[in-house]
Amino acid sequence: MTGRYEAMWERLNLDLDAHASLLEVLGKFYGDIYMSQQGRLRGMEYLDFVLSEIHGLRIQELQEARANGRKVIGTFCVFVPEEIVWAADAIQVGLCAGAEAGTEAAEKILPRNTCALIKSFVGFKLARLCPFIESCDMVVGETTCDGKKKAYEIFSDYAPVYVMEIPQMKCAADRALWKAEVLRFKQAVEDLTGRSITAERLREAVVLINQRRRALQRLNRLRAAHPVPISGRDVLLINQVSFYDDPKRFTQKIEELCDELEDKVRRGEGVADGAVRLMLSGCPMAIPNWKLPYIIESSGAVVVGEESCIGSRNTRDLVDESASNLDELLDAIVDRYMKIDCACFTPNAERLEHIVDMARELNVKGVIHYGLSFCQPYAMESFKVEKALQEAGFPMVAIETDYSMEDVEQLKTRVEAFVEMVR
Repeated sequence: MTGRYEAMWERLNLDLDAHASLLEVLGKFYGDIYMSQQGRLRGMEYLDFVLSEIHGLRIQELQEARANGRKVIGTFCVFVPEEIVWAADAIQVGLCAGAEAGTEAAEKILPRNTCALIKSFVGFKLARLCPFIESCDMVVGETTCDGKKKAYEIFSDYAPVYVMEIPQMKCAADRALWKAEVLRFKQAVEDLTGRSITAERLREAVVLINQRRRALQRLNRLRAAHPVPISGRDVLLINQVSFYDDPKRFTQKIEELCDELEDKVRRGEGVADGAVRLMLSGCPMAIPNWKLPYIIESSGAVVVGEESCIGSRNTRDLVDESASNLDELLDAIVDRYMKIDCACFTPNAERLEHIVDMARELNVKGVIHYGLSFCQPYAMESFKVEKALQEAGFPMVAIETDYSMEDVEQLKTRVEAFVEMVR
């Protein structure tokens, strides 16, 4: 891939040598974790292709769209209402934030005891390694934690940042605040693109994004079968790619994959006979953060669900499509996003209920709660999660780690012990 896109990456001001090294490492990492699996669905070939071209063909598509007058808006959070972006004929993409690359540069302007995700997105920018960030006309931040909130102030010196204020409670006043933020964002997107968002265009965008969510909901229903027909690693990859790929193309490919999966379920074919069914809960896992799922699935277990922003939290709720005018559509968007049960909310009883419901529906033997080091909201909420799960009869282990490989053996020992305990 390197030779074909080098001129494009140079125009985007990437550090070509460092970027080539990054792609080489990630390619090997991907091969070890994904291509070594046996009996994968044919539909995963599309995901393998997307990953192989994620800094190549996808970036080329974004550049061509920009040349034709479209704007690219990058995000780090599921709170950003992408229906508004697509309704203005802009493109929304996720940004690089799942690897250690650029940490040294990031720590020159951020405290060392900052969570890995924040250090990662700042590091990718400072080290000039993320072609998505370099393709953006606007980067949308949000106030889901104090670390991100302050990091965006620094990040705005290096990229065009717009910040949405996320409410911290779910009272009437908080909904009013969130609606005001959605309207402010709509105006900002219209100003950026020069296009007015009409009811017709917003309705089309709502349907477009709902269709992608429905495809992922179907995938989650199918993977819950006994025996488990697809690995947790592959489903995590699908969820991760959903943030980068064109939504219409992605939905079509995932529906095709689900057709294949449905046949596999009908035939009673599994991917991990005898493996312990586990669920992951907690912090999001951006590409290429595959460390913990790989350790789990190399330790006699299989992941059958992710309670995460890159998982069920992002796909569980749809926007009501029955609204008859622009105001009602915007209200439907406000209501849908207010259902997100991020750990930034207090109290956050909905999340505890969702986790217990998922554990029951997926018939898991236990839950692994994943927290990024120095991520206070999820670390503190893990105590309540464990209590709720224990009361429902599900054991839980809390794992805290970052993007480094230094603790792999230690994590493997803990995960293996947990798997044996719940087996």
